[in-house]
Amino acid sequence: MIDFHTHSLLSDGELLASELARRAEEKGYRVIGMTDHADASNLEFTITSIIKACADINKNWKIKAIPGIELTHMPVESIKDAVKFARSKGAKLIVAHGETPVECVIPGTNKAAILSGVDILAHPGQITMDDAKLAAAKDVHLEITARKGHSLTNGHVVNIARKAGAKLVIDSDSHSPADLITKDFAERVLMGAGLDKKEAEAVFANSEKLACRLLDIRKLV
Repeated sequence: MIDFHTHSLLSDGELLASELARRAEEKGYRVIGMTDHADASNLEFTITSIIKACADINKNWKIKAIPGIELTHMPVESIKDAVKFARSKGAKLIVAHGETPVECVIPGTNKAAILSGVDILAHPGQITMDDAKLAAAKDVHLEITARKGHSLTNGHVVNIARKAGAKLVIDSDSHSPADLITKDFAERVLMGAGLDKKEAEAVFANSEKLACRLLDIRKLV
């Protein structure tokens, strides 16, 4: 399993980064993205802390941990600078908290995040065709999520992504150990969103390619 969207107790998760990675490894994970929530108030501290944890994990364990961040509920005008700052501080993976139907995300966040060059637009809700086409052009991956509430628009995201040619990934958006998912469960979520088995395998392939790029390796073992 490759999962780019998880949270430790550096934001609103329940576990230290190391325990999160350990529990994920026991669940069958090969790669985990550590993407705690951040805005201007905690961006530098969170990135610096998670980089240290990921370095320790990667040095000693088989699972690969990618240090990242989830830019969350930020003013749309600030997203571009936040992405640039996060990358300058060493974040390898940048996720944007998209316009989920269950939170009051500022309209225009999806487009601003895509234009800013994030890696993944999480739970993008009722994303428009124009924004999905922009994501395809900018190589921004759209997320199918296993998280309750956010997952209400998975079917819409699949339908729009198909038409726009946008790449999909599937993530857990884990906040607790119980949120971590197996690959079999991820496949069921994908097929429940309207993908067939071949299309689901293409989503897993997207995740593998993205993981290799972010880890700067040719192939996952």
